[in-house]
Amino acid sequence: MRTILYLFISLLLIFSIITPVFAQEENQSLELAADAKSAMLMEQDTGKIIFEKNANEKLPPASMVKIMTLLIVMEEIDKGNLKKNEMVRISENASSMGGSQVFLEAGEEMSVEDLIKSVAIASGNDASVALAERISGSEQNFVNRMNEKAIELQLKNTQFKNATGLPAKGQYSTAHDMAIIAKALLQYDDITTYTSIYEDYLRKGKKNEFWLVNTNKLVRFYPGVDGLKTGYTSEAKYCLTATAKKNDMRMITVVMGADTVKKRNHATSEMLDYAFNHYETEQLFDKGEVIKTVPLLKAEKEHIQIVTEHNVRTIYKKEKPYENIKTYIEIDQDLSLPLKKGEQVGVLTVKANNQELSKTPLIVASDIKEASFITLLKRTLGNMSKAR
Repeated sequence: MRTILYLFISLLLIFSIITPVFAQEENQSLELAADAKSAMLMEQDTGKIIFEKNANEKLPPASMVKIMTLLIVMEEIDKGNLKKNEMVRISENASSMGGSQVFLEAGEEMSVEDLIKSVAIASGNDASVALAERISGSEQNFVNRMNEKAIELQLKNTQFKNATGLPAKGQYSTAHDMAIIAKALLQYDDITTYTSIYEDYLRKGKKNEFWLVNTNKLVRFYPGVDGLKTGYTSEAKYCLTATAKKNDMRMITVVMGADTVKKRNHATSEMLDYAFNHYETEQLFDKGEVIKTVPLLKAEKEHIQIVTEHNVRTIYKKEKPYENIKTYIEIDQDLSLPLKKGEQVGVLTVKANNQELSKTPLIVASDIKEASFITLLKRTLGNMSKAR
């Protein structure tokens, strides 16, 4: 009996050691991003991690910090708090930023759209601070907002100290966290209209015209790459969070700590090559597609539309497509009014053969206000008349 017990315990120990190895076997067998300190390969819609290397190692992110800066800018535009054609007056503080810059002058006025281009294409530190000051009043207040957003995205290994990525003690992130921020930014479809531009001009036709040229050369030299953000400092070395789309499948890559631009671009390219050569996706629902219409008696409109927050897809190895795909919808039972556009009210779960593939937030398609007393009275009387 004792011998059988020892054997059972030994088997448990063996399985406890072997099981995680099996789970990571595919990832570990890939020889990608050899010249990077840290790397990540993720599919955009599903969030599936295809490859990672030291993905949770805290490293200086350099100008990849601007992905979070741009995320907050796009959020403010989406909320209507910021307009692309709004003119922003440049402060002395913003104009004094060193490093990568577009040479904004104190007192100059520039549109929000041109400032976004300056950040997305030329990595302008001055443009980043100008946008931060416009949104939050000061760069420090904006940085507080950045760190709050990091908490909201459940990033455990990221801390921001500025809106630019200039060297700062205590500023760090990881390949994993940068991929998550990029995933959030890419929910705003028009961001790639800026990050995909290879060259453009500020103040075109004027004496102080300035040539913008993309710091991410893969936008020009790798088919499908349309973003996202480079980074370099002597401490961080060469970094790049990139994204590419092919056959409706979008990939996100992160490379941190490469010794040269060539090594950084090579690591990015080989991860993208691997993803597009070996994986496919299947679209189940479009972003914003109505999943369910829910009656809500106390709402201004009696029926509210529940939609997907982003595209719902499955991703699979080309030789192993999923079968028996099923979707499950869960809507919160106690919805309290008012509800803001984009507020999560449920979850859409995708499963295949009882294996969970993804969870997608379900949100309200528009602001939902509480019904007035008169509206509720009319609705009640109408329902009473129908009951007769």
